Amino acid sequence: MTARSAATGGRPPRRFGSDNQAGTHPAVLAALTAANADHADGYGADPATAELADVIARHFGPGALGVPVFSGTGANLVALGALTDRWRPILCASSAHIATAEGGGPEQVTGAKLIGLSTADGKLTPAAIAAALAEPPSVHRSPPGVVSLTQPTELGTVYTPAELAAVVAVAHEGGARVHLDGARLANAAVGLGTGLAAASLDADVDVVVLGGTKNGLAFGEVLVTRDPGIAASLVRARKGLGQLGSKLRFLSAQLVALYGGDLWSTLAATANERARALAAGLAALPGVTVLQPIEANLVLARVPSPAAAELLRERYAVQLVGDAHRLVCSWDTTTADVDALLAELAATA
Repeated sequence: MTARSAATGGRPPRRFGSDNQAGTHPAVLAALTAANADHADGYGADPATAELADVIARHFGPGALGVPVFSGTGANLVALGALTDRWRPILCASSAHIATAEGGGPEQVTGAKLIGLSTADGKLTPAAIAAALAEPPSVHRSPPGVVSLTQPTELGTVYTPAELAAVVAVAHEGGARVHLDGARLANAAVGLGTGLAAASLDADVDVVVLGGTKNGLAFGEVLVTRDPGIAASLVRARKGLGQLGSKLRFLSAQLVALYGGDLWSTLAATANERARALAAGLAALPGVTVLQPIEANLVLARVPSPAAAELLRERYAVQLVGDAHRLVCSWDTTTADVDALLAELAATA
């Protein structure tokens, strides 16, 4: 057994490339097994999906409606397809997942152009949105119809409730709806010390993607809105885009296991805590620069040597964002995993 594997109980250290690399939480696996016990009606006419509706109402208010889908990209495509006129562009941060990591899907599905706005930290500002919306429409230009936000951003920063409300207000004043990609919304809410609604829908967001895959599910997210008309559009778009599961209970049961109690916050808190520990350890290494405070479960850092960069890329699957490495902690990242990475990086100095 190597010293590296001994530090993690005999297994290879876990990767830090994405929280998608983590496995499925045992409670979620148990929920899948329970959902598999007998027959149930399809397409959402099952007890688990009915229970999920109650869970969504508890988190987001009695008027909130949830629409479960298979994946984060699928959730974004359904939401944007329901919100967007094909002739009106979508504003987003240039670093947003819909702009950098969804294979052109948003533009292919919606027919709407994505306009990426430069940001200092991944967060759109009221001034930037106002400027983009203020350009007068003409025969040569269509006004943007949607502003897409990410909470937390792909750079790990989190909108406070006040910041989010200010951005949404400017978007609505300019005639645009607001989509919020919350693939890691649990991490943002835990970082803020709020509930899920306060970190998203309470700011008058039109549709939020409430993530699950990055926080312990095998697969699945749920779209949430308080607008019945938008909810009806989401339901239609979900079917047309192939995101309606015939055995929907297996999606819903996982989401109930995660959000029906405190599991979502427990898992997100673990990931956030490990990210803070990782950032502190990185900052103590010679030449390493941590670029921003840790507000969720992502760490953005510059490493000093090609050997350190190669280690992160080859052994830990860490990706570059600009000239910095983005390290992501997961619900199952342990202190031993963090310590093993820090020790290996220290050895490259």
